[in-house]
Amino acid sequence: MTPPPILRQIRRGRPVARAAAHFLKGGSPVRIAIYTLGCKVNQVETQAMERELIRRGHALADFDGPADAYIVNTCTVTAVSDKKCRGIIRRTRKNGPEAVVAVCGCYAQTDPEAVSALGVDLVSGSAGRLEFLDRLEGLFRERAAPVVAVDEALERRDFERLPAGGGVGRTRAMLKVEDGCANFCTYCVIPYARGPVRSLPLREAAAEARRLAGEGYREIVLTGIEISSWGRDLRTGETLIDLIESVCAAAPDCRVRLGSLEPRTITEDFCVRAAGLPNLCPHFHLSLQSGCDATLKRMNRKYGTARYLESVDLLRKHFQKPGPAITTDLIVGFPGETEEEFAQTLDFIRQCAFSAMHIFPYSKRPGTPAADRPGQVPNAVKEARAREAGAAAARMERRSLEQWKRVEVLFEEEKDGLWWGHTTRYCKVGVESGENLHNQLRQVDVTGVAGNALMGELAPEREA
Repeated sequence: MTPPPILRQIRRGRPVARAAAHFLKGGSPVRIAIYTLGCKVNQVETQAMERELIRRGHALADFDGPADAYIVNTCTVTAVSDKKCRGIIRRTRKNGPEAVVAVCGCYAQTDPEAVSALGVDLVSGSAGRLEFLDRLEGLFRERAAPVVAVDEALERRDFERLPAGGGVGRTRAMLKVEDGCANFCTYCVIPYARGPVRSLPLREAAAEARRLAGEGYREIVLTGIEISSWGRDLRTGETLIDLIESVCAAAPDCRVRLGSLEPRTITEDFCVRAAGLPNLCPHFHLSLQSGCDATLKRMNRKYGTARYLESVDLLRKHFQKPGPAITTDLIVGFPGETEEEFAQTLDFIRQCAFSAMHIFPYSKRPGTPAADRPGQVPNAVKEARAREAGAAAARMERRSLEQWKRVEVLFEEEKDGLWWGHTTRYCKVGVESGENLHNQLRQVDVTGVAGNALMGELAPEREA
């Protein structure tokens, strides 16, 4: 696939929204609402934009309500994602005809002209978030014509430093430590949308973790497009486990949770060092995608089932009872996948005994090698395979949940009369309580399982 062209700024004729005039006359702060699609990295970048907008004196608004400007942070992981992005943009333009509509993110990076054609005022890509906000403010200050500006995003070789942490009242902070990907799986457009691997230097990551702990966060999630590649561009010899150790040491009273990992990250050395970190959550999301070696090869994944199983065994060897939570992603119905290959995948996921799984029927992504491969699987077959794999995953998840008798929970929010939070292994837990449990770590006695969540009662504090 050929990367999208780097565009010059293009100015169009439609006048910018009248909200600009209100701003220029010294009215109330600009009200800006943001809609986020896609992965945790997009969520991190949205949170960073929110913090920066507040710092600049603007007000955040509900996306479903009135605002002076709307930002849509887009995703392009599948063709379905692109379609959803277009639908949100059209709805936003219709609901806010006098507002400024600005679009950024991966879909805007890979197809900026399609986004611009939807009548938006500003199009930017998957990097340069602060410059994107500068341009958005420029539309208000100068009443400039609409701009397409995906001009520098993929040319950058350095890591874009954004303010980490969420808004007021959050318990978990996502710390972006990496961007970009160089794996070039045959079904994926993300290397073109995000560019090469760029890493946040270790000392800066540790300093950010220390700051987040000081702000009161109780959990920090290390996230990125492909965090297993962290440090590759820095050429210091440091790897992901060095980063994890530094972050855990910088925020010793915070849980530290890892984002998705490439299976080959898990080595004997990694496990020995990780198991020695008391505040590292024993939850490892190892991307699988298929349990069949032939399918993995067609996907251009860099491991086979034997290497994957080695990673699973290493984690269970070094993280003793009650053991680690190992979760994964699975794509079913990839081009060329036969019934026999799918059966191999089912056998393999049962062998791994995952704590939880995300299962997706393959979605053709135009422009990727897999989209043009022979042997495209009919939708009905893909959906049937997803249901069968989902049923197997649900049985494994139930068995995993039923082992728990008492758990420590970091409580996050009250909803429908229950307080909800997560354990270190990312089990969702709900309890009834008249107390405000927000951002508290409490012991919970498990009373049962409801769907994919544990239900329980607060243990007496003297027993905690």
